[in-house]
Amino acid sequence: MERENIAVGLDIGTTKIVAMIGKKNEYGKLEILGVGKSKSLGVARGVVNNITQTIQSIQEAIAEAESDSGYKIKDVVVGIAGQHIRSIQHSDYISRNNPEEVISEHDIDVLINQVQKLAMLPGEEIIHVLPQEFKIDGQSEIKEPIGMYGGRLESSFHVVVGQASSIRNVGRCIKSSGLDLSGLTLEPLASADAVLSQEEKEAGVALIDIGGGTTDLAIFKDGIIRHTAVVPFGGNVITEDIKEGCSIIEKQAELLKVKFGSAWPGENKDNEIVSIPGLRGRDPKEISLKNLSKIIHARVVEIIEQVYTEIKAYGHEDPRKKLIAGIVLTGGGSQLKHIKQLVEYITGMDTRIGYPNEHLAGNSSEEISSPLYATAVGLVMNSVRNNTVSAVPQDNYIPEPVLIQKPVIVEQEVIRQETEKVLEEVKADSRSTEKTIRKSFFDKYIDKIKDFLDNAE
Repeated sequence: MERENIAVGLDIGTTKIVAMIGKKNEYGKLEILGVGKSKSLGVARGVVNNITQTIQSIQEAIAEAESDSGYKIKDVVVGIAGQHIRSIQHSDYISRNNPEEVISEHDIDVLINQVQKLAMLPGEEIIHVLPQEFKIDGQSEIKEPIGMYGGRLESSFHVVVGQASSIRNVGRCIKSSGLDLSGLTLEPLASADAVLSQEEKEAGVALIDIGGGTTDLAIFKDGIIRHTAVVPFGGNVITEDIKEGCSIIEKQAELLKVKFGSAWPGENKDNEIVSIPGLRGRDPKEISLKNLSKIIHARVVEIIEQVYTEIKAYGHEDPRKKLIAGIVLTGGGSQLKHIKQLVEYITGMDTRIGYPNEHLAGNSSEEISSPLYATAVGLVMNSVRNNTVSAVPQDNYIPEPVLIQKPVIVEQEVIRQETEKVLEEVKADSRSTEKTIRKSFFDKYIDKIKDFLDNAE
């Protein structure tokens, strides 16, 4: 029976960890088989800062996804984000030995490998080398060089760089959770896969993924990734400000933000007030919704302006770099009321909220189609493209052999007698060539010894 291409994505966020299992259905859409979610402990601003707690949270999410789907997870594609991510533009070329041969996949691999060897700052590591346009013997703006003739193959690259120690810590958490790492993907790229259409990428679009600890940006133009950035602020700083400004606990601040929060202060009337129960018998607190949205507004403006600075750094005011499709907002923070209007007001660009249903099968639950799950859906899509068999049905699952801790104490004399007995039997059985004797002798010897040890009490 052919093994199914089951893909698993693991989104290690600052507020939540999501494990998602999916596969492609017959229409080429993504069918989600199971989702597991746990509160993320041990991650701050997209970076692991407590290994033990992160491992616990990962195992919790994995266990939930497994019981939800009936599959056993073996390996995962993980999203990488955090304030240490930066991207650089770089051009490189190779001179081909035989210009009479057409350019193949191999030539592009050679060029990419050459860029992988770029000297980085101490402690940094290259995560992605993404080719943009190619140039062959001076002819520029070539998108697909394979199959063309030429001696000098040149390309501009978008190189994504991160802190080596942060990447290793993520790897360590995965290994310690009993999983293998089948791939690392930059989170804004995963979110972009999930929520953007090909037309938007062609026309020019900025994807802003507002998470708990970080806000990720990915800019596309002419179908090619042009700029990526990670801003080290997200929804959590809004909650923190509400907590400080209203003198309430974090849990209440988060609830206030989600239920009554708005990014546009003019929305609320002065007399709209919410009453919050006091702690341990204290009087309830009354908070005006107008004040609440003023606090939220101030912080959201700050986040959007930071991201807008990055969009300007890409150079969107240049007519050739114009982002015709404007901005797409996704991630948990994009669910804040009136945030779309505020972003349009600050940037003057068309804005829409991005839901990851672009590539999902029609029968997907509403919850999975929420912007909260954009990164996780993108990571599963990435894993599907790699043709991984990341999970197997639990009834087919054969656990790895585990060393039993209980020592089996057997008399040496008994072992010697048993071994001699086995040798005698094997010799008597073998009437074939010496090679077969050796093989069958070894197999039978191992089997008999295994049986003997199994039965030894």
